Amino acid sequence: MTGERDTVLHSWCAQSAWNAPTVVGGAGAWLHLEDGRRVLDMSSLAECSNLGHQHPRVVAAIRSQAEQLCFVTNAWGAKPRADLAARLLELSGFEGGRVFFTLGGADANEHAVKIVRQAFGKPKGVMVARDRSYHGSTHLAMALSGDARTRAMIDPDAMGVTHVEPPYAYRCPFGSKDAAECGELAAAAIGQRIDHFGADRVAAVIVEPNAGSNGIVAPDSYWPAVRRITRQRSIPLIADEVMSGFGRCGEWFAWQRHGEAGRPDAITLAKGLTGAMMPLGAVVVSREIAARLEHQVLVTGLTYCGHPLSCAAGVAAIDAYREGGLIERSRHLGAGLARALRRLAERHPVIGDVRGGHGLFAVLELVADRDTREPLAPWPQTPPALASLLQAALDEGVSFGARGNLILVAPPLVIDERDLADALALLDLLLARFFPA
Repeated sequence: MTGERDTVLHSWCAQSAWNAPTVVGGAGAWLHLEDGRRVLDMSSLAECSNLGHQHPRVVAAIRSQAEQLCFVTNAWGAKPRADLAARLLELSGFEGGRVFFTLGGADANEHAVKIVRQAFGKPKGVMVARDRSYHGSTHLAMALSGDARTRAMIDPDAMGVTHVEPPYAYRCPFGSKDAAECGELAAAAIGQRIDHFGADRVAAVIVEPNAGSNGIVAPDSYWPAVRRITRQRSIPLIADEVMSGFGRCGEWFAWQRHGEAGRPDAITLAKGLTGAMMPLGAVVVSREIAARLEHQVLVTGLTYCGHPLSCAAGVAAIDAYREGGLIERSRHLGAGLARALRRLAERHPVIGDVRGGHGLFAVLELVADRDTREPLAPWPQTPPALASLLQAALDEGVSFGARGNLILVAPPLVIDERDLADALALLDLLLARFFPA
């Protein structure tokens, strides 16, 4: 029988290089492989399996919904769709707002742009986004992304997108040595770019409040300053919470750590929305945006918009987060994770920077020289020694996430504390083996 390697196009890799094991099941933070091995998932796959694998409450909800109603378009009502929208508006505090459901994160970001452009009467309005960001791989989402992988594929200018420097405090693009100041300067760059085009020509700003695949965790000063600057100019702010939402950063949504001073005008969601157990994305918009659209024909649509099976999974996922106290658990375990990773940095000079600590999302940036901060390899290349470390960890039954010079630590929120400690102990040993001081 022909195997998957010969029949499927796999994303973000050369097809000749793909040779992954087959997963046949899972439980909690563990994946079960076809050859009988178990692997501890320290990245929640694509930072999306926040509830771990095969969470029983979500499995039961999918099964129950399938027996009642698998599908109806959103020209008709569906109870799980209404229930999930109500929960999302409650959790976000967007009373009077509305929710548009999509299939995943990329089209959530695409639709957020379309919705905001239509609501404010700027169909070709400029979108201000950020370098070293990632918003998806559909064409507009690629244009929004300041990602090295997409630059050769798309012309952002042609799609009305402009990029500003990120709040990358470890390598501050503004030359600041102070993290808070770097965050403020990065926020100010957004204001300067809006002023360059003129507020009448800018449709919105879209940025990630916290976690992202670029490994940049913004200083605490950044998000409130971005919100203040956009409010001063009456420019809508879209928070891409596809990765950072649903407890990943210690809150339901990462912006909530800043309270009302950080409230955006729209939020995009996916990944943890169903614990990744069904494909689903969402755009949550404010009361003002909803009111602007109330008597307009919304110029977009998806056959599977608000698919009942996916929405039932989303309702069950929110119940699972609540019943398990998983948002608070992420905050608690995340603080301990950050302390443990800082202790690793004290022992391993290859670790140049430790970022995170707001929840179960943390980043180790590896360097060739800690004093000069010289990277091990040009971004976004993965150093051979790091690739070897990742394979050695997998051979030991632990899967770490990585990109470029970064190790991304983002286990499921349900991970057992002993398993988390064991994984970090293994990382300690492998850092010593592959990056001896």
